Amino acid sequence: MNRVLLLPLLFLCSQHLSAQHHHTHDWVVRFPDVPGYHVLACDFHQHTVFSDGSVWPDIRVQEALRDSLDAISLTEHLEYQPHQSDIPHPDRNRAFQIAQEEAKGSNLIVVNGSEITRDMPPGHTNAIFLTDANKLLHDNPMESFREAKRQGAFIFWNHPNWTAQRPDGVATLTDMHRKMIAEGLLHGIEVVNDVNFSDEAFQIALDNNLTLMGTSDIHGLIDWNYQVHEGGHRPVTLILARERSAEGIREALLAHRTVVYINNTLAGRAEHLLPLLNACIQVKSAEYEENTSVLKVTLRNLGDSDLLLLNQSDYTFHHDSGIVDLHGNSESVIQVKTRERLKSVELPFDVLNAFTAPGKAASVRLRVDLR
Repeated sequence: MNRVLLLPLLFLCSQHLSAQHHHTHDWVVRFPDVPGYHVLACDFHQHTVFSDGSVWPDIRVQEALRDSLDAISLTEHLEYQPHQSDIPHPDRNRAFQIAQEEAKGSNLIVVNGSEITRDMPPGHTNAIFLTDANKLLHDNPMESFREAKRQGAFIFWNHPNWTAQRPDGVATLTDMHRKMIAEGLLHGIEVVNDVNFSDEAFQIALDNNLTLMGTSDIHGLIDWNYQVHEGGHRPVTLILARERSAEGIREALLAHRTVVYINNTLAGRAEHLLPLLNACIQVKSAEYEENTSVLKVTLRNLGDSDLLLLNQSDYTFHHDSGIVDLHGNSESVIQVKTRERLKSVELPFDVLNAFTAPGKAASVRLRVDLR
């Protein structure tokens, strides 16, 4: 579809989704697995009172369990410790230790992480899968990154479009970031941080072989920020992991197998997003209405995200305009006018709220086989 036509459609669709989002899943972020991979919902940028957050680490674990997340990291600022006069703690691993203890007996994976907090460049950066966060305390940020690399960390650039460091709001690579990429000191970039989506960060990831990340960067309460009790959800990184373990997640992150999920919007490389969409969208049943050539098709969405499907076939629909609003974890019926009774029908759709590049909607093709 021509991008000039797509943009106003996307605006109208996003307004529709905001008005109609009424999940009844009760605090759950969940997507079906795809062939060969587990799809894990993860939030790797969160704060507690051990830096500039407002809650104890056990609350972050309890929130994650209520959201049915698979993995989290509490990435406290290394250099910024505003609560230290009230909670003195020289050990930068302490929040992780408390969270790890709270998560015992559950399926939640807690990984050790920290936020390297510097002016631009390089800005703020998270290092996760650390063995000892204390060793990252260096005057020279490059030494912090090199130490993180020695510990086998996955390192990603936080909120690169943050107006406090980029007044124009445009994520832009600097020479320092290019040097970090060349040295293997930068593996990912936040396309989504809190409620903000950066097209420029998305393109930077695609152009520089970086992993797409989506995080809450939560400081207060998840429910306050995202109204989970009303059907909202925190932004997360959906990880396609070969195994459900910390090492499986780390391997997937380094291999760039992620999809970002925010406010009923999905974004990822085509090789990862399309299998996820195909796993979410299923043809539950199909039959011709009696004495007609109108094919009644029931579609089922197994994922958490609502999906807006734009008909790209040569067929028209009997009652609908060609846009199918397929709510998460629910079904929708379409009536396709095939003009004659066929044994099989292919239905191509653009998914208007799923993107494989900035402004480029993902496309799926559903095959309907009839008895």
